[in-house]
Amino acid sequence: MVQVSPVIHLNPLDNVAVARVKLTPGTVLDGFGVTVTDAVPQGHKVAVAGIAEGEPVRKYGQIIGVASSAIPPGQHVHTQNLEMRDVEQHHDFGVDAREPDYIPEDRRARFMGYRRATGKVGTRNYIAVISSVNCSATVSKAVADHFNRMGGLEGRRNIDGVVALTHGGGCAMNTQAEGYRYLTRTIWGYATHANFGGVVMIGLGCETNQISLIKEMYGMTESPNFRTMNIQGVGGTRKTIANAIDVIGGMLDDVDSARRTSEPVSELTLALECGGSDGYSGISANPALGHASDLLIRHGGTTILSETPEIYGAEHLLTRRAASPEVARKLLERIEWWRDYAERNKAELNNNPSYGNKAGGLTTILEKSLGAVAKGGGSRLNAVYEYAEPVKEKGFVFMDSPGYDPVAVTGQVASGANMICFTTGRGSTSGFKPTPSIKLATNNTMYEHMAEDMDINCGGIVTGDETIEQSGQRIFDKIVAVASGERTKSEEYDYGNNEFVPWQVGAVM
Repeated sequence: MVQVSPVIHLNPLDNVAVARVKLTPGTVLDGFGVTVTDAVPQGHKVAVAGIAEGEPVRKYGQIIGVASSAIPPGQHVHTQNLEMRDVEQHHDFGVDAREPDYIPEDRRARFMGYRRATGKVGTRNYIAVISSVNCSATVSKAVADHFNRMGGLEGRRNIDGVVALTHGGGCAMNTQAEGYRYLTRTIWGYATHANFGGVVMIGLGCETNQISLIKEMYGMTESPNFRTMNIQGVGGTRKTIANAIDVIGGMLDDVDSARRTSEPVSELTLALECGGSDGYSGISANPALGHASDLLIRHGGTTILSETPEIYGAEHLLTRRAASPEVARKLLERIEWWRDYAERNKAELNNNPSYGNKAGGLTTILEKSLGAVAKGGGSRLNAVYEYAEPVKEKGFVFMDSPGYDPVAVTGQVASGANMICFTTGRGSTSGFKPTPSIKLATNNTMYEHMAEDMDINCGGIVTGDETIEQSGQRIFDKIVAVASGERTKSEEYDYGNNEFVPWQVGAVM
């Protein structure tokens, strides 16, 4: 058997390495001439060279912070001796952008999907009940419960369920501000999503976020499978619930008649997401997902990277891959928007990582961002979108969003994502109806502990039992299988009813 080093040294420029296993004092790191002096938890960093106070600490060949005190070789490197400082990055435009090595169309993978009359292709066949405002949330949930829990879908084998998409906003907001645009764009994106065969929108009637204005704004017209109503107009709670149940009942035959057909994977739009990250995220699951992202793009598909605060400090890697200077500049404009947004709200972009991230070995936002960007593989960056904007470009794109997972994924789904891959090192469990979410574990320990919630284990990359490419191919194959109807672990637990969280920006009046 080949002896595997107890640490992973990611780049020759790095002065730290990552522990594959818990390191005890006295452990000798062969190849570095270093003896470990502290206990170093699994996934955490250890110095493989002396680092002077104020000197940059490097991982992935990039600066992740500076030493707040002198760090001798063999010492645990974390919050006690590593701190975040602003780093001025040089932004080259397009120097690493390259045309994908596309697979010929006759050899591209296919999946079994639902082709809609609009030409879009879905991976699931749900009916949506969308609240325009928090005031209609209770009614919307009652309607969905009738079908999901009270036998209203009995015998309807081709309908995945009825989803109540409720939220905490919709009123006391400025209709001229970006928060209103984000909310209406999100609702429109869900109302026209390929994973819905039917949609009912329910409002209260007096709210700021008027359904009639949304319909006018986006050119939405009612049809047998797209209906709207207001509680005040129908005559109260009981009457609205009954009316909505009748309306959906009239859709059931048509929605249930949908059948999966063979479709090219170029019709897949994949949301790339990470949550509950740890020190292995940027080493195993994220780069493996990046390889799967590149594979999907070679087959003609689309992938969406998001979470702008979690690419902060690593955006220079994306501008190098921008398809044009305009794309690069738009990404940097979003970074500057976030600097201003954070300052206005007396926050800092470097307030990341979270408690769980730090427990898993991540120390600064620079380190977290460098690992997060790996989800995007190496493909050319073709476009940058604002939150919940419809994605029209094929290939690898970026959508601006917060780092908070439910908000980020809500925007990606509104933009058209009909598949999600979600990497996690600590064990995130959420799902995001109507789009299936594949959970990718970064390490063996968490995967074995939470195997009932994880779809794929990428921990073999950490132990040396699998390559990034091998893991990425498994992820790609899983994407195709799930897009064709195979259920994910989060779907088995019926996650996804509470994760519709549109981004609320601006004053609540």
